[in-house]
Amino acid sequence: MYSTPFSPVEARSARARMGLTTAQVAHSMAACGAPVHPDLIAAWEQGTHVPSEPQLFALADVLWCTSTTLMGVEPRTLAEHRLARQLSVERVAYRIGMDAADYRAAEARQQWGGDPRQTRALVEILGLSLRHLVGIMGRVDELAGHLRAAIDGRWKVYVVPVAEIVAVNETRVGDALREMHAEFAEFSERYMGHLVGRNDDARLKEVAAERSAYLRRLVDHFWELIGEAGDVPPFNAVGD
Repeated sequence: MYSTPFSPVEARSARARMGLTTAQVAHSMAACGAPVHPDLIAAWEQGTHVPSEPQLFALADVLWCTSTTLMGVEPRTLAEHRLARQLSVERVAYRIGMDAADYRAAEARQQWGGDPRQTRALVEILGLSLRHLVGIMGRVDELAGHLRAAIDGRWKVYVVPVAEIVAVNETRVGDALREMHAEFAEFSERYMGHLVGRNDDARLKEVAAERSAYLRRLVDHFWELIGEAGDVPPFNAVGD
């Protein structure tokens, strides 16, 4: 089961900076709509209990710090990015137009399945880019695999799967894949030209090195062509 990340050390330090007792913190949290007993705050700081999300948000407000500070980690998951913005599941779901249960399941699975408009809304609410969201969802390697296959074969076949991963207009994805396919083909043509012409090994190695460097930057280059923010849906299919 998912547990709210929390750093007892950061919580103690934040309270010490404010010069507050646990009783004073509890009183202020009650005023924020999150009543707790001072002993519970002490338990948080001792690491024997963890605050709920509403309690974490209220504690951050009372201690004049960010929820990220109290979490003690830089946000890595979808849930942690939401907590960093002090947003509840219900709040995010409402703002992106998704059922709260579906959004909660997406966080639990670390698999985003929202439609393009929901995705656009999500990255704006959480202060992310589409590229960052792809990374959070752990789909960078999958994207790289599709891109490698696209530039080395029939790029049109990969427009839909790539667009599904990055939540970008299919026409724009198609334009990027077409350009990358042409660029990569140029490397092959140059290499074969030098090979057939029996040019010196140094030139062949130079072209091969350029090709390898291109492949290493494949994902970066794709985002350079597509733009970090991507395009606004609806999707448009690419013609045959």
